[in-house]
Amino acid sequence: MPITMKSAREIELMTEAGRILAAVHEELEKALHPGMTTLDIDKIGEEVIRSYGCIPSFLNYNGYPASICVSVNDEVVHGIPSKNRIIKEGDIVSLDAGVIYKGYHSDAARTHAVGEISKEAADLIRVTRESFFEGIKFAREGMHLFEISAAIGRYAEERGYGVVRELCGHGIGTHLHESPEIPNFAQGRRGPKLRAGMTLAIEPMINIGTHEVDWLDDDWTVVTRDGSLSAHYENTVLITKDEPVLLTLLK
Repeated sequence: MPITMKSAREIELMTEAGRILAAVHEELEKALHPGMTTLDIDKIGEEVIRSYGCIPSFLNYNGYPASICVSVNDEVVHGIPSKNRIIKEGDIVSLDAGVIYKGYHSDAARTHAVGEISKEAADLIRVTRESFFEGIKFAREGMHLFEISAAIGRYAEERGYGVVRELCGHGIGTHLHESPEIPNFAQGRRGPKLRAGMTLAIEPMINIGTHEVDWLDDDWTVVTRDGSLSAHYENTVLITKDEPVLLTLLK
């Protein structure tokens, strides 16, 4: 699939999809508390998404059985919600969600603290978010895609963290996953030149330990191989001639 630049009308639709998803994430953060199940989170997320007249991007996507990916502690991404998984004080929980608005997708993820968490966990969440913002310093017309990748990886690795290599960000639009793939670490080449109208889902996944991960037997849940904590931060980003626009972050 070639990299596409979105028209003005498409950007309007993606902007609204992003605004709605940002609101969904705010509601999920408010709802998250010790004692609830990960399935409770999924049900709340789907209800909020549908209340805006949208469709959950993830539900039944390649067979994924839920609307919200809920990943706890050493789970990197794609945790499947369960009535048997109880959220506890001190956990960190990554929520990854997408919405379809009038045929256009948005995609965003956040990692949240549940009650009081360790300094180690809080630092991981902070650095993961900061690595995203280091990356998007290069998300502007005329720069190259993998300058974003290198900046994300450099920021996290200089602080002693492992940057997941088996998973990456992606283009987004009428499909949830479009070209190009966006790694979170330096590549041996610069990648394609960025142009105004590109829409990208940029998503660092950072581990306290090594970068190595495994897939559980459910074929979805990705966990750190060494059992260390992992965090995830993602926004849908519009490339412009000036500063990038974060479509999934409320002003």
